[in-house]
Parts: sequence; C-alpha cells; structure tokens
Amino acid sequence: MDNFKEITAVLLQGNPFYMIGQDWMLITARKEDKVNTMTASWGGLGIMWGKNVAFTVIRPTRYTKEFIDFSDTFSLSFYNESFRKVLNYLGTVSGRDEDKVSKSALTLTYENEIPYFAEAKTVLLCKKLFAQPYEEKSFLDKGILDNCYPDKDYHTLYISEITKIMVK
Repeated sequence: MDNFKEITAVLLQGNPFYMIGQDWMLITARKEDKVNTMTASWGGLGIMWGKNVAFTVIRPTRYTKEFIDFSDTFSLSFYNESFRKVLNYLGTVSGRDEDKVSKSALTLTYENEIPYFAEAKTVLLCKKLFAQPYEEKSFLDKGILDNCYPDKDYHTLYISEITKIMVK
C-alpha cells in the first residue's frame, strides 16, 4: 500500500494554494509513544534561509500543538478527495477525547521515525527551524483580528525545512 517514491522539491506537482486551502492536509507528529494529527487548511510552501520550507500554523488550543512542540520533526500529508470525510473527522475531533488516529482507519507508518499515513498521495517530512507565537501588536490589518481571532487564540507559526518529499 505504501509504494512511495522520493522526489526533489522542484518536481513536486500541484498548486500549493489548492493543496493546502482546498484539499487540506494532515499535520502529524509523535510525542513519546503517542501520535496525533490534525487537519489544516492554512499554511504555505516556499524558500527561506536557502532551504525548502513549509509554513504551518497551529492554535494553542489544538492538542497536536503539544506534539509539534515536543518533537523536532513532523509530517504534512495530502490526500485525494475520497478522504474528505476522514480529514473532516480528524479536524473536528480532539485526540484528547478519543484515539482519533486509530478510529480514522488510516494506516500509520513511519519514515525516519516521523509518522505519516500510508493512504496519502504526497508526504512532506519536516524538521522545525523556527517557532513564534503570533502577537496582536504584529497584525497590521486589524480586520484579521476580528475575523480570525475573536477569542484571541493566536496561532504559533512554525517554519520547517522539508527534508524529504514522497509521492505515489
């Protein structure tokens, strides 16, 4: 089922605006002997500090944030439309409340000890380089605060080097 092949970043197919904003992605990390994941539709891919990077943001209330903060590495994985229901479930149920990874029926696997799911069509393995919580004073467009942060639960921005890209 796994049958991935490694590619370089310049060979990655797909529009990142669509991949992240429309298809969504799973952010998956390990903390000791436990794995948690969350669905995300905000973030980006690009070049920073001469490296291929992923920009991910996680609110402080998300259980997955504990896993990302604990580990130096994590995965971003992308799926075809047939997984929309699973992605919706993984984005709305907290791993604090139930073992949503096992209930998702996705196949958990590892590459270099980084967890991801075998059903993905694309997997980015990431190593954290930078983390910074958003601060209210940093928002130049104050409308974003009302629209996206009425509870003042500002995301933490993670910039991570993409260390490996695997595709089917």
